[in-house]
Amino acid sequence: MDHQQLDIDWTSCQGHGLCAELLPDHITLDEWGYPLVDGSPISPRVLKRARRAASDCPALALKLRPAAYDS
Repeated sequence: MDHQQLDIDWTSCQGHGLCAELLPDHITLDEWGYPLVDGSPISPRVLKRARRAASDCPALALKLRPAAYDS
């Protein structure tokens, strides 16, 4: 299975918080409204919502990339 990981471009992120609304199991917001990603891989069943969160980010600061595994 191809798991994905979330990355945030901190130079672009403006703390809109939409990503946390779309992926509450993986993203929470800090006290200033900036995302805190839990670091767990995005499973295939959540991938559609994760892609939507990345594409709907007003600042396009959320990215998906292949997850790295320690084998």
